[in-house]
Amino acid sequence: MPHQIEIKISPEQVAWTDAIKDIAAEELHLPAQQISHIKILRKSLDARQPQIVFLLKLEVYVGDEMPNHSLRTFAYHPVSETKTCHIIGMGPAGIYAAFQLLELGIKPIILERGKPSRERVKDLSDLNRKRIVNPESNYCFGEGGAGTYSDGKLYTRSTKRGDLKKVLDVLIQHGADERIAYEAHPHIGTNKLPRIIENMRQSILEQGGEIHFNTKLTGFVIEKEMITALQCAGGKEWPCQQVILATGHSARDIFELLHQHNIFIEAKPFAIGVRIEHPQEVIDTIQYKCSTRGEFLPPASYNLVTQVEGHGVFSFCMCPGGVICPAATNDNETVVNGWSSSQRNGPYANSGVVVAVNEPDWAHLKQYGPMAALEFQKRVEQKAFAATGSIEAPAQRMEDFIQKKTSVNLPRTSYLPGITSYDLREILPGFIDKSLRQALLDFDKKMPGRNGNKGYRTNEAVLVGVESRTSSPVRIPRSKETYRHPQISNLLPCGEGAGYAGGIVSAAMDGMACANALKA
Repeated sequence: MPHQIEIKISPEQVAWTDAIKDIAAEELHLPAQQISHIKILRKSLDARQPQIVFLLKLEVYVGDEMPNHSLRTFAYHPVSETKTCHIIGMGPAGIYAAFQLLELGIKPIILERGKPSRERVKDLSDLNRKRIVNPESNYCFGEGGAGTYSDGKLYTRSTKRGDLKKVLDVLIQHGADERIAYEAHPHIGTNKLPRIIENMRQSILEQGGEIHFNTKLTGFVIEKEMITALQCAGGKEWPCQQVILATGHSARDIFELLHQHNIFIEAKPFAIGVRIEHPQEVIDTIQYKCSTRGEFLPPASYNLVTQVEGHGVFSFCMCPGGVICPAATNDNETVVNGWSSSQRNGPYANSGVVVAVNEPDWAHLKQYGPMAALEFQKRVEQKAFAATGSIEAPAQRMEDFIQKKTSVNLPRTSYLPGITSYDLREILPGFIDKSLRQALLDFDKKMPGRNGNKGYRTNEAVLVGVESRTSSPVRIPRSKETYRHPQISNLLPCGEGAGYAGGIVSAAMDGMACANALKA
């Protein structure tokens, strides 16, 4: 039987297999040559003490013992035209729902409004360089959904919601680095995700699934509380048996379509704020308590949360060495998000810092019914657009924002469409503006400067507006047992857009759960 042990190892040693083996051998009181293999089960960084170390949980094999390296994958079954399920959207929820359906012998037919990942690249270039928004092909819509261009973070607190190992193993099977199986905070990187998603697409097609790009859902045919056909742009109509709706948090037209068909939806809490960008070296010196990071430590990250007068304020989607990107899906709104490459080697660290928006905050928009929170979100994004007249983003240096001063100039930024100095109080609702200002003071206490180095609160940091697509402002209700909508018996709301996930992994697990509901 293998031995499971935990060891501490310096950043300089962690990349050396022999160093890990020597420490493991000492821990087990064995000669190093008796160890036949070491499998890393968990790897995390502990920077809390003056001596920074990696914590490794190991499975150590002795003598002739060797581990089983098999990955948890889907066991596909032959599919036919007699049992099908249409999946609306090809983000993480839709892709993993398709894999699970193939395991059940049900044919998945994916309808995706956007383009294959390689064709998306030109539209993203036009968005960044020419400020042209394609409403069907952008950072939110297209093969892989928003997850393809969101840094590829793979950690979740919702580990009891599904088979996390299976989600990660399938990514590894399709080209992801094996380290995602044991890193405490694994990520793939936006530069590598498109190829992995293409490989997953090929697997779905090889096993008998169908994928139709540039196919936008525009209507339903409903008979006896069932969707009997899906209507798409261009007049195409798809007869259907079951429908998994996995359209993501930015498919506003889908919420409007459901509302028009009197299919019950409801407003739900979400969050709005800004994306804050620091020089990466500022975050490194704070977190590692040293003047320079050195070559053996990864770019530092942070996770911050506070409460201001009943509103939660928290960091979101923190991207070390990352890039701020334009996440608008229409040409009259400004929305920002962040991503980073697999190496996370850019000069900037960015993170959403957002304020929770709850029902009392959108009460003045009650005339919009279940679309009230969505209307709140839209108005802030449209104000941000109006501030500059394009997706060039309104921005303010951090200290200037705290002092309620318009910035005379702005620092360099990773945001390619550009930033313009603007007083963010003119864009953000009062409680969000106030909560952010206080939160920045609180965060500086949690991440102070030391020995002459800058803390979190610095005018070298810039606030870029607005970060508003943290989660869906609408929930599409479903049964906890059957995953089906209470009105439409063959509609299964799924993933982030329906209000049941928050990231790649949780969306993937939710997609698998919805597909499993069709097992009977």
